[in-house]
Amino acid sequence: MQATALDRPAVTDTLVAVRDLSVRFVSKEATVHAVNGVSFDLAAGEVLVILGESGSGKSVTLRALMRLLPPRKAVIEGAIRIAGHDVLALPPRALEDFRGGVASMIFQEPMTALDPVFTIGTQIAETIIRHEGTSRAEADRRALELLELVQIPSAKRRLGNYPHELSGGLRQRAMIAIALACRPRLLLADEPTTALDATVQIQILLLLRRLQRELGMGVILVTHDLGVAGEIADRVAVMYAGRFVESGMVEEVMKRPLHPYTQGLMGSTVHAGLRGVRLAAIPGAPPDLARLPPGCAFAPRCPHAEDACRAAVPAEKRPVPEHMARCIRIAA
Repeated sequence: MQATALDRPAVTDTLVAVRDLSVRFVSKEATVHAVNGVSFDLAAGEVLVILGESGSGKSVTLRALMRLLPPRKAVIEGAIRIAGHDVLALPPRALEDFRGGVASMIFQEPMTALDPVFTIGTQIAETIIRHEGTSRAEADRRALELLELVQIPSAKRRLGNYPHELSGGLRQRAMIAIALACRPRLLLADEPTTALDATVQIQILLLLRRLQRELGMGVILVTHDLGVAGEIADRVAVMYAGRFVESGMVEEVMKRPLHPYTQGLMGSTVHAGLRGVRLAAIPGAPPDLARLPPGCAFAPRCPHAEDACRAAVPAEKRPVPEHMARCIRIAA
């Protein structure tokens, strides 16, 4: 195996440690505050699901963890440590080794993420050769094993298929195979089931959960779907206007949501018991991240908002140690 700049990371008991992460997109017209002081930890073998509406900063957070944001436009501040590596300090060569070797990402739409002019087998094999320096024959053998691992039928024949020759579900499975090619310790998934029908969605989620348990990976998955969180998460973090407004163990947050935004998300989610009942939709729209309101960003849409909400950003409250929410109505 080829030596890389990542051979000797610092020793740590925590797989991911993010502290006060902020991301701004700067242009002549405006400065967009996409992520605003996010902090969290992730243990090896744990699944964190980040929930929120479109535009809340979920995908930007994932891309910041991989340093995939355009460096000329995105200003990233704070600290990101993954498997002992200071991600924001990695030089270009070490960053290339980090991506795929330590952390991998599954993107929302596989048709745009996969290269249309190379076969699936070639794309998996090249990833293995790049990171592990194996022979092409060994890489091809591993590629077949990976397609079988993600349960692609007729795996040997699919190695020679191009992305357009596969269905959406099979393309997503192929992308998972590429992400797992170099046995990463952290898997990031950006709404990996959004473009799929309901039956295929649950198949992909169950597959991800099974692989995560078998391989012992940490997983961070972003979605706007509470059903997805309930199916796969150990912990959830609810994101609004670039901040985590609530986080905790999935059972605790789902059963006892504390923040009005989390309560609104749950109240506007369709489930079997709501037949014939009007959904309680959250009024209004998410704020413009280039012109965030003072204080709590959710206050303009919150039915419980008062003057104090608009005065300052609410501090974190923890009525129980593993359950955090940012709301002045919560007792510390």
